[in-house]
Amino acid sequence: MAKHNIEIEIANPHSQQSLFSASKGQCFPLGATLDEQGCNFAVHSQGGTSVELCLFDKHEKQIASYPLTSSHSHLWHVYLTGIKAGQAYGYRVDGEFKPANGLFFNKNNLLIDPYAKALSKVQHSFVQAQSDLDDNFVAKSLVVDDSFDWQGTEKPNINAQERILYELHAKGFTQSNTKIPLAMRGKYLGLSHPESIKHYQSLGVTSLQIMPVFSFMSEPRLSGLSLTNYWGYNPINFFSPERRYSQYDAVNEFKTMVKELHAANIEVILDVVFNHTAESGKDGLILSFKGLDNRHYYCFESTKQGVDFQRYSNHSGCGNTVNLDFAWSLKITLDSLRYWVTEMQVDGFRFDLAVTLAREAKGFTEHSAFFKTLMQDPVLSQVVLIAEPWDIGPGGYRLGAFPEQWKECNDRYRDTMRSFWRGDTGKVSEVATRLLGSHDFFPAKYRSNSTSVNYICYHDGFTLDDLVSFQERHNQANGENNRDGHGHNLSANYGFEGPTEDERINRLRQQQKRNMIATLFLSQGTPHFLSGDEMGNHQSGNNNAYCQDNQISWINWDTSEDDQALLAFTSKMIALRAESRLFGDLILDDHNPESDIVAWYHPDGYLMEEVDWHATNSQAIALSLKEASEEGEHWYLILNASTYQIACELPKLATTKTWCKVLDTSCATGELVDQNAEEASVHAKAHSTLLFKVVNSSKK
Repeated sequence: MAKHNIEIEIANPHSQQSLFSASKGQCFPLGATLDEQGCNFAVHSQGGTSVELCLFDKHEKQIASYPLTSSHSHLWHVYLTGIKAGQAYGYRVDGEFKPANGLFFNKNNLLIDPYAKALSKVQHSFVQAQSDLDDNFVAKSLVVDDSFDWQGTEKPNINAQERILYELHAKGFTQSNTKIPLAMRGKYLGLSHPESIKHYQSLGVTSLQIMPVFSFMSEPRLSGLSLTNYWGYNPINFFSPERRYSQYDAVNEFKTMVKELHAANIEVILDVVFNHTAESGKDGLILSFKGLDNRHYYCFESTKQGVDFQRYSNHSGCGNTVNLDFAWSLKITLDSLRYWVTEMQVDGFRFDLAVTLAREAKGFTEHSAFFKTLMQDPVLSQVVLIAEPWDIGPGGYRLGAFPEQWKECNDRYRDTMRSFWRGDTGKVSEVATRLLGSHDFFPAKYRSNSTSVNYICYHDGFTLDDLVSFQERHNQANGENNRDGHGHNLSANYGFEGPTEDERINRLRQQQKRNMIATLFLSQGTPHFLSGDEMGNHQSGNNNAYCQDNQISWINWDTSEDDQALLAFTSKMIALRAESRLFGDLILDDHNPESDIVAWYHPDGYLMEEVDWHATNSQAIALSLKEASEEGEHWYLILNASTYQIACELPKLATTKTWCKVLDTSCATGELVDQNAEEASVHAKAHSTLLFKVVNSSKK
């Protein structure tokens, strides 16, 4: 293409040849790399016959194009002098276009650089897939200057036993918060605004787990329904931060957010999606990977006749599966992770459908190349790694099967505690296991106490308020006739579906929320808390609000007295956990004389016997936790999920010691208490949690 006068600073703008320097072009690093004279462009494409770099002006009109030089290992590169940060570009790859054979090379398609560090605009969806997409619709890759003044801030050094995960959405957390300046609401800068930081710190959380911020787009089906992919689990690029959460410059505003959060000693953990992309299956769009090397970047089903390139493997349920058994897919995944840790300074990752990432020729393996490369990487082996330990592929449920340095989201904890507190009988044995770290899945000999990521609520499901307000899901707004979302919620409405003015029901709902919050923060493991649950946020019974970029999903900051009381209760529970070693770092080792002492009691006061563990009508249990030292911590926890008050006997103590009650969730205000137990017999009201600690007789 002939070159026009262009609006970027380049050497001799009337001479295309002066820009081009094939001899200086380098195969690595991949992507667009600036230096003082210009920029090196490099991309990997296997199977194409030619690759062309296209430059665009600020109006996204193509102004120049240059052929790339082919090198070994299917690498293509070119060096252009005079290129500056902000230059928009894209690639065109020529070759065979035979979809039946998995080939989508088409020089008419503009492709996003898989290593692009920024995109020119929000990538909107297309209602109908096309083989030739208009250049105007495709986001342009941008050349980025990585320089940034971190002002000496350092990453937090959070002890694993002290970590409290707080899951939030980059937009929804601040969109409705009137204390945040309007221009910052729903943006990266809103998450790090002083008002937001004050909330995190007053609550006591240590780590933000931010839902996906990789550049993403909505599925065509949602666009046809006038809905949008709000959650962001549909990436088009693994390096560029999503522009819709920025005011002007997504890269620098994201870095500013991280800098401010780190200055407040708060970790940033990203929820990342490497298991699939927005290009979807055979009828999906050609935006990046498909046009560069579809047959290798994605997985396909096999038949007796060989690979069927018309059938994309779909272990994510989103139309395709990225093939990490392919070296270049693995490389881009590791390069992306390393970029976010070193350049964007994040502290760790939560991997969506992480089983997919460790699938190789014979399926999931804990010895996969993905796990091995992470373990030996001097950068990535040091960050927080959290797995969602399942996908929908064959043998996809792998809770407990990840390497020992990983943490794993524990849905068995969620289901057990939900079931127990709604009143299901015969659960005390499993409740005990979950309280002490789920060692049936994470043996203490091999996994740390922080391995189990315990949660009651996650983004995909009911909020805590909806969990105690709705028996059934109410997802009509999603456009699927209420068929989407999980049907097994283990929830209860306590007599009325949805909001009610019945004071008795509302009191019980608040108490049940306190029970589940208390249980979460008194359990061994890493607590995961869904933002908004501390102040009664709800989604009107929608348990799959992935497509609701509106008041359904945005956190409501207009709180009631009950909400404020719940916020205060949650903060105090987190503080109580932080002040105790036993609730975060219990030592369980029969061969260690310094091991802590654990004893399980029937609420009547006698030690649990075999028959008690298997009682089908059991709904209450008590636990004693004690440090080996006589002057160490000693706690006694009672959980009563029944509908009636029960009499409980506290264990006998030395005459110099006494029990002090520090928690009773039946307190109407939700306040923690601090009073001496006047006698050994106490009463646990229906649906209540009691916690006692040992103090010297002369002290409270």
